[in-house]
Amino acid sequence: MLAIADPDLDSGPRTEKSATVRMCAVSRKVRPIDELIRFVVSPSGEVVPDLKRKLPGRGLWVSASHRAVAEAVRRNHFTRGFKRDVRAAATLADDTEALLVQSTIDAIAIAAKAGQVVSGFGKVEAALAGPRPQASVAALIHACDGAGDGIRKLDALARQNPGNIGKSGGFPIVTALTSAQLDLALGRSNVIHAALLAGPASRTFLSRSQTLVRYRMADDDKTAGAAGTNSN
Repeated sequence: MLAIADPDLDSGPRTEKSATVRMCAVSRKVRPIDELIRFVVSPSGEVVPDLKRKLPGRGLWVSASHRAVAEAVRRNHFTRGFKRDVRAAATLADDTEALLVQSTIDAIAIAAKAGQVVSGFGKVEAALAGPRPQASVAALIHACDGAGDGIRKLDALARQNPGNIGKSGGFPIVTALTSAQLDLALGRSNVIHAALLAGPASRTFLSRSQTLVRYRMADDDKTAGAAGTNSN
């Protein structure tokens, strides 16, 4: 539940008994914490995003939306919410997005080290066509600046193989990162396509990419809870 004494601020970093919902300081709507971003004040008085919800100090929550964070800065919600003079950079919304991008890059890099990513058109094609359960594809990844022809071919192949479809009937297709960002994450050049294999690290990547896409695209009033990846 929300803190009774002050609905705007939490009492500190998350614990096992922390709330699973909080109030957005901008919209004043209560939402699951996975649809929000926690902000804290640094020792120097700067407002900073706490993506992992572990930084010390009381936290103010804003919908995971570029528009919402920009509005919080523009309308001085952080000063009012923290009830003291704080500095919220005019670039805070963009800075938060950059941190979300880096978090997503880090997650796919960890998944790759765990053997849960294959990249390159041919390898992805083989993974999508393969019937082996232990190599089941959890998601298809395309660089957002990749050529449409290869994307269409692999998307069609994913739809043709029922073994690639999750229990919910949908198949995640992630287009949150550029080719250069995928290159950085996977340690190779010209990565356009990759397949995410089932596993714990892949679930972390899907969660972070979902947050990133929601942040970029969510309408604070209507679509903040929408899925952060495409599905066929």
